[in-house]
Amino acid sequence: MPFATSLAELDPELREEALTALPPSEKARYLYTWPVWARPAQLPPEGDWRVWLLLSGRGFGKTRAGGEWVREQVEVHGRKRGALVAPTAADVRDIVVEGESGLLAISPPWFRPVYEPSKRRLTWPNGAVCTLYSADEPNRLRGPQHDFAWCDELASWRYPEAWDMLLFGLRLGREPQAVVTTTPRPTKLIRELIAKSSTVVTRGSTYENRANLAPGFFADIIAAYEGTTLGRQEIWGEVIEDVAGALWNRRQLDGLRVGPSDITKEELKLIVVAIDPAVTSGEESDETGIVVAGVDEDGVGYVLDDLSGRYPPEEWATKATNAYHRWEADRIVGEVNNGGDLVQSVIRQADPEVKFRKVHASRGKYVRAEPLSLLYERGRVHHVGMFGALEDQMCNFTPDMDRKIMGSPDRVDALVWAFYELIIKKHAGKKVATSREA
Repeated sequence: MPFATSLAELDPELREEALTALPPSEKARYLYTWPVWARPAQLPPEGDWRVWLLLSGRGFGKTRAGGEWVREQVEVHGRKRGALVAPTAADVRDIVVEGESGLLAISPPWFRPVYEPSKRRLTWPNGAVCTLYSADEPNRLRGPQHDFAWCDELASWRYPEAWDMLLFGLRLGREPQAVVTTTPRPTKLIRELIAKSSTVVTRGSTYENRANLAPGFFADIIAAYEGTTLGRQEIWGEVIEDVAGALWNRRQLDGLRVGPSDITKEELKLIVVAIDPAVTSGEESDETGIVVAGVDEDGVGYVLDDLSGRYPPEEWATKATNAYHRWEADRIVGEVNNGGDLVQSVIRQADPEVKFRKVHASRGKYVRAEPLSLLYERGRVHHVGMFGALEDQMCNFTPDMDRKIMGSPDRVDALVWAFYELIIKKHAGKKVATSREA
């Protein structure tokens, strides 16, 4: 039995003792031998497959598994042209390359790749090259060829056509393969991948990697979500379909999705940036919803961007005003029930020239959202790409949703205000809300 195999089968304490007894050079080598340390579910499946889909809860160790698979392709199998793709350019840099389980951290000193950020590539001592791609830019994947790929958080890719472009270029070598590491969302792309005979699916939960996670993470975070729908998705890695009573569902949104080439801002007669501001800022605060949307001459609406997040007032104001100029919007719309004149004041400080309109909520969130839900049912609103966090809120938005678990639906609130301004107010009168120029 090879020594690495026997080490992997030992209990952790005995394994440490065995490694301690080795000469320093041998010990270093085994520290970077992934099968010694990996759980079985983190090792690639045997057999003939095109895609290995690692569908698991947060903290499972899927990023490490993806990175180690790339190492194996380069160091053991001699593959030369790889693609590293994540939802954004920041994600592929911060997680796939520079993260704690990224390729730079897990590579041995004697075989560490050279990272050239300006060229978006990693180059190994044996000449193998991996190019970095953002799924936000599908056209960058149009043309390049690869013999292997690592795709991180595929369920959060904004433009599913990035996956199509990647597959068209995955044509070098005898058996080009891709590993996909993602927390599940029941997107059309994920459902289709699971159904393919050429896909091998590995599922896993957060609990499987408990020994390597902070105890407080389980005490404070995991315990709060255990037993909930969100917990089934984020902890246990289940693909949750529709939530009973929600105003939207995944298949509906998939059917209304369009690409960036299907509509341009020049074709829209009105564009707004809508803000639902959080009262406080910090790690435990609600998000500030910031959604950009437009409407064309036929009265069809388009969700163009979701910039929501946890920001201090000056930051969300800057994000909103920057979006206003980038999209050449007609106005910013902001809910002022909680923030009062502070919202207008902060926007004016960020940019005194923008057009701003106050909106006041006079009914509950669910009631305000119902008219927008009807527009979706009639096919009158499209999403330009996928907005994962926003769509999660939409598809979990029920009259009795537990905000302690799901959080406040601030992204949905901003979405509602955007389409109230663009379409709904023309028909709703004062039943939904009132608004006035600031």
